[in-house]
Amino acid sequence: MQASACCSMEMESRMPPTKPKSASSSTKTNSEAERLAEQLRNAFDGEAWHGPALLELLSGVNAATAAAYPVPGAHSIWELVLHIVAWDDAVTRRIVLGKALQLNDAENFPAVNDQTPAAWKKTIADATKAHAQLVKTVEALPDRRLSERVPGKKYDIRFMLEGVAQHELYHAGQIAILKKAGK
Repeated sequence: MQASACCSMEMESRMPPTKPKSASSSTKTNSEAERLAEQLRNAFDGEAWHGPALLELLSGVNAATAAAYPVPGAHSIWELVLHIVAWDDAVTRRIVLGKALQLNDAENFPAVNDQTPAAWKKTIADATKAHAQLVKTVEALPDRRLSERVPGKKYDIRFMLEGVAQHELYHAGQIAILKKAGK
């Protein structure tokens, strides 16, 4: 059986050392919103504890691999990335606009109409941009807003943001499986 990067000593050795909090640390960097933003960054392109973050998983994936369906009944890597973009955008808009927003089926899992390498490169750029905007929005949130109820939902902004990080990790796991299945 091949060793997995998950929960291995190798993975643990890649983790950055814990930085002690100094008395001069700004309250902004220690805010709950900043900690949530850090979790989002780690899931997308940081040193995620579980293994490779989303962007690391996508490195080396070409358009043909991204568009393939190696697992019957599952979404393609490309569809999953578009889905992540849609949700990062939707959550950002929910926070900024303070309105209930629903994604219809076509918005939730957008179709991949152009399967060229240029279109795949644009999808990765769109994912990076949407994620950066979400993180920027979260970093600018005062902690008091985290307990505000999300319009049209039964949960608060904090719960939604924790869910977004979990959502990206869930789909990163799917992408890892699709990459292995496609080899």
